[in-house]
Amino acid sequence: MSSLLVDLLRQSGGTAVIDGGLATELERHGADLNDPLWSAKCLFSSPHLIRQVHLDYLENGADIIITASYQATIQGFKDKGYTDEESEAMLRRSVEIAREARELYYKGCSECCSGDGAEGKILKQRPILIAASVGSYGAYLADGSEYSGDYGDAITKTNLKDFHRRRVQILADSGADLLAFETVPNKLEAEAYAELLEEEDIKIPAWFAFNSKDGVNVVSGDSLLECGSIAESCNKVVAVGINCTPPRFIHDLIVLLKKVFNRTGIAVNFSLTHKRFNSSSVTTKPIVIYPNSGETYDAELKQWVQNTGVTDEHFISYVTKWRELGASLVGGCCRTTPATIRKIYNVLSSSESAIVGKE
Repeated sequence: MSSLLVDLLRQSGGTAVIDGGLATELERHGADLNDPLWSAKCLFSSPHLIRQVHLDYLENGADIIITASYQATIQGFKDKGYTDEESEAMLRRSVEIAREARELYYKGCSECCSGDGAEGKILKQRPILIAASVGSYGAYLADGSEYSGDYGDAITKTNLKDFHRRRVQILADSGADLLAFETVPNKLEAEAYAELLEEEDIKIPAWFAFNSKDGVNVVSGDSLLECGSIAESCNKVVAVGINCTPPRFIHDLIVLLKKVFNRTGIAVNFSLTHKRFNSSSVTTKPIVIYPNSGETYDAELKQWVQNTGVTDEHFISYVTKWRELGASLVGGCCRTTPATIRKIYNVLSSSESAIVGKE
């Protein structure tokens, strides 16, 4: 596992906090994301909004911020009329903006002597990691197929590797700490990612986060056990889990992922308590969990269906159990907010305090 990730988990008491939804927050700040590039549109239209959202999440307890590159692809930018050079520059810019937000955060910490700053902001020196987002091929298509995993018979593993190759190279060399392969909808794309990481000898670690709509399989219908095994067998992958999936499915999905890990027979667990390793369960890689709010997305209307999700309080009620099951990285995806992340931070901090108090 990455030494940076080990350090982060040690200092966070065993469970680190990932940020929440980016696009929703950009819209709340006034961005118009009705575009095939979605949140990546802001890389050229309003990068200051991306920086502010990253900072909002850091000030509400996030230890890991994910770049605005989920739907940023060279092909997508070229469709908008940008050159190869301009497209590659915007991919690099997504990481630069996150790094700028981290520096702004550290500056705020240095100007504040306590853990709680002005207006209740969480300002404390700690490791903060930047994960460069790599969205699926379906995200580029902007037709909702990252929620079905159905790319048609014409798309092969070779096609997918060729599609992602240059993008992954650029993001890996742009100063990020991790690559986050997000909303992976099928086994084929997981295989393409794993092979690509090896073929290109990518130097920074990665995580794979799959999505599910039934709590058993990934959205394509492929077995989560098989998909998780691909991630588990790749040495470049340091964490594996679930994102953009309703919270109610996460419990069973964590249990399934632990079955994947148990097949190795290696008794190692990266879930820490009180800043030291704990061998209470069997796993070989940290489990990363960042569900959406449970709301339904209408791909044709390109909007979220009203009143189909859960409240923050309902979302947060799951967090302690996810941690107990073995989740080491917990955050939110679509339609979660800085307020959601603050509540996750509070729950995990309270859990750590309770552990310390018992010792």
